[in-house]
Amino acid sequence: MNHTDVFLIAMFLIFSVPYLLWRLGRTDYYAPLVVVQILCGIVLGPGVLGAVFPGYYAEVFSAPVIQALNGIAWWAVMVFVWIAGIELDLKEVWLTRRECGITAGLALGAPLLTGCLAAIGLLAWRGGWIGPAAAPWQFVLGVGMACAVTALPILLLLMEKLAILREPLGQRVLRYASLDDVAIWGVLAVILVDWHRVGLQFAFLLLFAPAAWLFRRLMRRIPASDRWYLGLIWLAACGFAADRAGLHFMVGAFLSGAVIDRDWFEQKQLDLLRHHVLLVVMPVFFLSTGLRTHFSVGGGAVFIAAGVLLVAAVVGKLAGVQLAARLLRWPRGQAWVVGWLLQTKALIMIIFVNILLDRQLITSDTFTALLLMAVVSTMLTVPMVSPRLAQALRSGE
Repeated sequence: MNHTDVFLIAMFLIFSVPYLLWRLGRTDYYAPLVVVQILCGIVLGPGVLGAVFPGYYAEVFSAPVIQALNGIAWWAVMVFVWIAGIELDLKEVWLTRRECGITAGLALGAPLLTGCLAAIGLLAWRGGWIGPAAAPWQFVLGVGMACAVTALPILLLLMEKLAILREPLGQRVLRYASLDDVAIWGVLAVILVDWHRVGLQFAFLLLFAPAAWLFRRLMRRIPASDRWYLGLIWLAACGFAADRAGLHFMVGAFLSGAVIDRDWFEQKQLDLLRHHVLLVVMPVFFLSTGLRTHFSVGGGAVFIAAGVLLVAAVVGKLAGVQLAARLLRWPRGQAWVVGWLLQTKALIMIIFVNILLDRQLITSDTFTALLLMAVVSTMLTVPMVSPRLAQALRSGE
């Protein structure tokens, strides 16, 4: 078979296997389609399919095919992060800055602390977790932040499913997640600082401000239909500039969206774009993510590490939100619901750890453990929230 035939076989597997499992297995309550796609990516990766059928795996996922899939995956995830940046509503956050600052700070800071402690424990336990290019502080901070991440795009999908997205409680949760999103990318920029290229990175940040100002002026003056095209051109330019500066193209993608006002686009069109990106190209990213999973330190060790990281992430997040609830005197029951909603990880956390793996700050085994933690924590969200949701909505009125 030629490379085109093999590529199309890979695409067939990427779209058919997760969909059939999701639809026939009726997993939507515990595992939305995006979670099933991530799990299938792990199964189709070298740790499972590659280990059981090495010849078949090498034939289907050959180097040229993986290169083509990676190109699609890079652009898909850049557009997705760009949309996430656009959807930030920092104006509303500013109006409720005391409540948002306390809640978002504790919801991020507590799991960051417990995640860092878990990372230190992994380093003390055995080797094989820290990447060859990482200083210990980069590894510890990176894993800690991975435990603290909230996936804003997946949170939107789950709250739509729970019918609370437009409710006051849902809008509050979005504000907390939006503020944490900014902090996540800021911390990532600190982790990725390359002292050999720090001048270039500083120049990027220095030049980004006037470039963004000019871009915003232009966006206000052009027709609404042209803003989509200009926005994508801006996305590609920012991604390239950030990557050349050593900050990674995902940092540029997020910044390119964060300086765009959401009300420049129709909300319905923005929602449709996010839906279509998830439908058409993001499954390729999930598969390419699965192709990077390994169990070289031993499957048992990876699953133990994933369990430790899951406990650190869940306990830290719930403890942080519970403390915020006491300080702000929330009605009883809301802390549990808000804590579990903010526990949603999946996409943004997977993007985050992909960057850590790209920069060789973590190993493939750490990446696999973090990926498993992200999937399980996201699968737990709806079952944990649903039983107490009605009470939390009533108390919030």
